[in-house]
Amino acid sequence: MREFSIIAVTIITIIIGVRYCILTIKKKIKPVLDMWLFFSIAVSMSLVTYMANDNFTLLDNILNTADLLLVITVTVVIYFFGDTSSKFTSFDKSCLMTVIAISLFWFVTKTHFLSHIMVQSVLVIAYFPVIRRLWQSKENTEPYSVWILIMIAPIFALLSSKGILASIYSIRAIASTVILLILMLRVDYLKNSISNQTGNGKIIRINIPKKKRV
Repeated sequence: MREFSIIAVTIITIIIGVRYCILTIKKKIKPVLDMWLFFSIAVSMSLVTYMANDNFTLLDNILNTADLLLVITVTVVIYFFGDTSSKFTSFDKSCLMTVIAISLFWFVTKTHFLSHIMVQSVLVIAYFPVIRRLWQSKENTEPYSVWILIMIAPIFALLSSKGILASIYSIRAIASTVILLILMLRVDYLKNSISNQTGNGKIIRINIPKKKRV
């Protein structure tokens, strides 16, 4: 079961990475380079603090390891082939500075468990702009296929995860993705409801006879 889990998570992550990179190269999406740099640092810190906590290996938290390879690859693709004109928002800067602060905190205190939990908190907060956009949006622009795969990968990862921190990493990923999928379904439901109401509405025309001139 452990081997199956590792292979499944790896394959799913590769599929996600290839699709995302292709969309980036074709300029169909415009991911922010600095935001993916933030993800690279955050996911790196997550894996480092996990492994340092109890001498785990890379395969003991396969989702974190696969995510690290994914975010680094996407960051490189964005740098060389993507649209780097997208601006880094103040929220993105706050997330990046928070992760850097956590990194310095870990480097000084060596509190692996606490630092790992703080990084997971920041990774959850990083979803807030997407959650807000989906809540306010009248049309879903997120692909179900990608987000379903992102949800399935951590489920498989739980089968081979070692230690509570690896489980926390996977559960955090599952919870965040489920929330996004629910919001995506909500947007589509509201859109279809409005369309049905518009389609079923009948316009009644009343013909008023014109008065004849005497």
